[in-house]
Amino acid sequence: MKKVTLNVQGMSCGSCVNRIEGNVGKLSGVESVKVLLPKGEVDVTFNDDTVDLSVIKSAIRDSGYEVMEEPNEEDNPGCSCCH
Repeated sequence: MKKVTLNVQGMSCGSCVNRIEGNVGKLSGVESVKVLLPKGEVDVTFNDDTVDLSVIKSAIRDSGYEVMEEPNEEDNPGCSCCH
């Protein structure tokens, strides 16, 4: 399993949370999806042998939101400027 945190713009309410969690959560290979509305983040745990990260990002975009940058992977902690 792989866990990523995506920065997503355009989320503002509970309906946004439900839409993203529903659309991403129904993808085959996605184990869990949690929207962190105050942070503008979406945590996704998925089997990368079953579903590609680009498919997850597309599901978020198709829901009407913008994925801002590459994910922060949990096995690679730290800020992006330190890599």
